[in-house]
Amino acid sequence: MRNIVGGRLVFSGSEFAELAMGIDPELFAGTAGETAMERAARLDAARDVLADLWREDPELAAYAASLLAESARVIELPTRRTARRWAA
Repeated sequence: MRNIVGGRLVFSGSEFAELAMGIDPELFAGTAGETAMERAARLDAARDVLADLWREDPELAAYAASLLAESARVIELPTRRTARRWAA
């Protein structure tokens, strides 16, 4: 089954949401492996977009705010493995 939004073929659920709602969910939810600086810039942009959304479409703004709140609850685990030290 094909999903088409606005004449464009959609390949994933997030792409469908982006085309159908007009916002990029990654802006509010974040991406894996982003640095602290990238996260700060993304959150700053997300707050600006969210402020505009509250004026234009409160229902969509509520959804975007829930994505933003969910991303704030994500705990990043360190990716660097530490070597085990064996006692002799």
